[in-house]
Amino acid sequence: MHSVDVSPSTPKLQLQLSIPHHDPTYYIPDGNTVLLVENTLFRVHRSTLTKDKSTFDSMFSLDSDLRSSTSTSSVTAGPEGESDDNPIRLQGDTAQEFRALLWALYALPHELTLALTPKANTSQLFNLARITHKYEFRSIEAWALGALTTLYTRPSQSGAPSVEDAEGPSLVQLTELASLCEQRDLLDVATLRWKRLLASGKDIALAIGVAERLNLRILIGFAYHAMMLQGREVWDNDVLLTRAQRIRLLSGHYALGRLWERLPNEPPVLAHSPRCSGGAQVRCNQAWAALWRSTLDMGRQVLPLPYADVVGKLMLAESVAKALVELEIPTQGMLDGMPWCKDNVLAAVAGKLKEVQESLADYFTDVI
Repeated sequence: MHSVDVSPSTPKLQLQLSIPHHDPTYYIPDGNTVLLVENTLFRVHRSTLTKDKSTFDSMFSLDSDLRSSTSTSSVTAGPEGESDDNPIRLQGDTAQEFRALLWALYALPHELTLALTPKANTSQLFNLARITHKYEFRSIEAWALGALTTLYTRPSQSGAPSVEDAEGPSLVQLTELASLCEQRDLLDVATLRWKRLLASGKDIALAIGVAERLNLRILIGFAYHAMMLQGREVWDNDVLLTRAQRIRLLSGHYALGRLWERLPNEPPVLAHSPRCSGGAQVRCNQAWAALWRSTLDMGRQVLPLPYADVVGKLMLAESVAKALVELEIPTQGMLDGMPWCKDNVLAAVAGKLKEVQESLADYFTDVI
């Protein structure tokens, strides 16, 4: 007995799969323009596609000019877009993306409102943002990106952070979209999610790769810092890391170690009260320098951290400074020399922490 090959590779089935089919929702009988996206035919109203001064507006205007300048005798299949046999072919798009665009163009008000609730289809909004960016539907793009930002700003219901989303775009896709569209708010939301992942020790090498590919400086710094704290044995065995990235990790470890050695003697600038001037300000600066060294040392004693973990040590110093200023721990006279400026200590420490965090990427260079 001979078996029958019914796999998709058989010529008959391949032919069936290659035949374009009508979209079940957006092949509209009274539409006047047919478009082919992947293997799906859409029939819609040309006037709908030209909304929002999109690329389709100029595309159809050019098409109209070409028709008027072309002899009808040279056209055999009819004008492009007027039949299934000669559709307008959109390259580089998916049927899902184009379907999302048509959903937004034809949706009823209550359907659009639903997109701003937890029941929203995030994959649809993601596809909508991508395709509206490409075809310059500016107001719809802004709405879709705003909706995604709102949805992803809400606390996750899935518990532990994950780079994948079973019901929507992955964190990598979301980050790529925010970068592509230059949407700062959505990029901040994506970066915050990456930080949570990094804090849990997950997908660190992936974060480094994404951040470097999209040139996201803040994320580059946090990702390299998280990998550095994993230790050299982890770097050497992570197959996702390149040789160049391992060199940057070594460079960062060395540079941050040197920074930690300098920090005790380089107190950040302290904002002085108007009442603190002249000789009083000199004494205040001296007291602040001593307090700065003490907070760094006390933090180190509270919780020993890896030598190059400057961020972690500054976060501890911030906690110690807060406890001293709010008299939660004995001050041992350290605040006596700065009676009018002690309330500015927390801002100075927090400012230094933020400065180091935002410049982390600068420490992980290609030169050791």
